[in-house]
Amino acid sequence: MSLATVYSRAQTGINAPLVSVEVHLSNGLPGLSIVGLPETEVKESRDRVRAAIINSQFEFPARRITISLAPADLPKEGGRFDLAIALGILAASEQIPNDTLVQYEFIGELALSGELRSVRGVLPAAIQSSHADRSIIVPSANADEAALVSDAKVYSADHLLDVCSHLGKQTFLQEHKQNLHNNNNQKLNSIGNLNEITAQHHAKRALEIAAAGNHSLLMIGPPGSGKTMLASRLPGILPPMTEKEALQSAAIQSISLNGFNKSSWKVRPFRAPHHTASGVALVGGGSQPRPGEISLAYEGVVFLDELPEFERRVLEVLREPIESGKIVISRAARQAEFPAKFQLVAAMNPCPCGYHGHSNGRCRCTPDQVLRYRNKISGPLLDRIDMHIDVPALPVTDLNKINNSKEESSETVQQRVTRARETQLQRNQCSNSQLTNTDIKEYCQLSKPDAALLEAAIEKLGLSARTYQRILKVARTIADLENEQKINTKIISEAISYRRLDRAAI
Repeated sequence: MSLATVYSRAQTGINAPLVSVEVHLSNGLPGLSIVGLPETEVKESRDRVRAAIINSQFEFPARRITISLAPADLPKEGGRFDLAIALGILAASEQIPNDTLVQYEFIGELALSGELRSVRGVLPAAIQSSHADRSIIVPSANADEAALVSDAKVYSADHLLDVCSHLGKQTFLQEHKQNLHNNNNQKLNSIGNLNEITAQHHAKRALEIAAAGNHSLLMIGPPGSGKTMLASRLPGILPPMTEKEALQSAAIQSISLNGFNKSSWKVRPFRAPHHTASGVALVGGGSQPRPGEISLAYEGVVFLDELPEFERRVLEVLREPIESGKIVISRAARQAEFPAKFQLVAAMNPCPCGYHGHSNGRCRCTPDQVLRYRNKISGPLLDRIDMHIDVPALPVTDLNKINNSKEESSETVQQRVTRARETQLQRNQCSNSQLTNTDIKEYCQLSKPDAALLEAAIEKLGLSARTYQRILKVARTIADLENEQKINTKIISEAISYRRLDRAAI
């Protein structure tokens, strides 16, 4: 037998297409060639595989070896095909059985000694192998990650010899079972609790509404008013992640440069990129497309502190993914689509010095300076942010009084948020922030007096149709938190109050 076929998986965005590693031994001058659009790392595998086979006490065939990675038009990168290539050579040279290979898929990089090293992107491969009804063999360092797929049959190995013994039915590998648990309580302790923030009840109320309806939020206030503290507490009051959400989030982490961290399993991400971040860092990209901050924050929070300090063109790239929940990266050679369903929370000062309207009177900014500062955020982007609120500085005397009062904990608020989110999912199968125009007409109906109130506010403030719809979505979320079937005057008035910059006069 001089021909063998071994299955593996490539990585394209968040997908893991099947790759057939076909190995053929023929007469001629000894040599090894790899075809099928391999990148440099794949071409280098010939030397790693040769050393690993020899150091594992197998014979490296002194024949012409041709390795085809099919389909030929799919780019292949990384060392993930090393194990499959080595097994294909051993099977084609009849050093291991060939008939059992079709039951498995193989992912792993080989060390020169034959040991298996971890690779990125194992989780998407495990998902696809499960759908194909095949088992997957991965390095032990990737086993926990692959086993997150509950219906996948995952085997882990430390060495090429372990895999060969399993295929030869000499010593069997043990099936690896999932042993990760929900780390929500541990994460809550690390990010802090909402009851640690004194006062700022209006901001806390807005944060709760944002969490309940998955609404984007912009906080305006002077330095030290607690904007960053409030934003960092948002993941702690969001509903617990479902299995499906956690798996998708983990899959995105798996293909990122840092890989999957098992301590983040079922913990909503909180990403806070610096204002010097580029557009590619935020939304993803590169010659070989990688996910950006908004994808790594899937089903979590992206916090943009000092919002006006970001470059305008960087902020503009957020407009489409905020609406669509996905980002498509197009390059000349390839295209990749990444999920980008995230909750945007931003913070900014009221003026360049940060003290406009402060009681200490320190601000010396002119109206033109304040206007230029705020105009760094474009109208279309501001239109897409559901809520913007004031976070004023608190006098020291008030802080001393409030320190003794009892504040609500994140766990208490999370219970209300979870109930409201469940109501939304039962009613419209999505959070309120994702309601379509048809859904708004059906679920956000107003009485004539309330409709007249909202129309008057829209006309007076000169708001857009998109803002009108966002006010209705926020009102629907407030009603869900209050267990109200209909939106009343009090609710619509509160929703209008969360459009701070629309009514601001400089």
